[in-house]
Amino acid sequence: MFDLKGKKALVTGSSRGIGRGIALALAKQGADVAINYRSEKEEAEKVVSEIKKMKREAFAVQTDVSSVDEVMRMFGELKKKWGKLDILVNNAGVAYYSTFEAMTEEEWDKTLDVNLKGQFLCAREAVKLMKEKGGKIINISSIASGGAGIGGTRIAHYIASKGGVAALTEALAVELAPYKINVNAIGPGFIDTDMTKDLISDPKARQGLLARIPKGRFGKPTDIGAAVAFLASDEADYITGALLYVDGGWLAG
Repeated sequence: MFDLKGKKALVTGSSRGIGRGIALALAKQGADVAINYRSEKEEAEKVVSEIKKMKREAFAVQTDVSSVDEVMRMFGELKKKWGKLDILVNNAGVAYYSTFEAMTEEEWDKTLDVNLKGQFLCAREAVKLMKEKGGKIINISSIASGGAGIGGTRIAHYIASKGGVAALTEALAVELAPYKINVNAIGPGFIDTDMTKDLISDPKARQGLLARIPKGRFGKPTDIGAAVAFLASDEADYITGALLYVDGGWLAG
């Protein structure tokens, strides 16, 4: 099950953290993977090396996903190299911490540009490569996304962007279904990565967070990678427009 041999995948923001875990999971199931990064070239090349050791094809491509010109260039490279794309994982994201009153327009714009506009731009280009034979688009949202998710302090811009991702996922799922393109989202809980290390390393905050998680531990990038590999597989063909929370039971608790 979940065989991805012969599939071509792009994972944005995959030089480290959740993105790296996703890229390795897809490669483990047989996919060739393009590693997108913005500035961490050395880390991206390390992921490429790890994937090549699995006897899969991999290469790194530098792109700021909030730039339409750079996104179009990236997909031009993918088309030239592979001629197709079967799986897009929109993972690239940023998180800045600020109270709502102190939040700057620059922080707001940057967060929405990367976390939401970036997913729109990449999905739009991916559709051009998937329209003929279908494909899978998997967007990374968050448990901090409003609606059925949770709110939070000092991350209003982040929550707004991730809520937008959930809404975009539903809209694209309906519009792209006739082309056999499945569009789903994953809402990670607290995952132990560089993005959360400052919060998790604080003893008081760590204890408080763990008390809210029924599974009693923080998530790992491999937890998200496994969920992505499932949604990217043929076994998930009848799933589209869904937001799968991978949170150790946080929202159920």
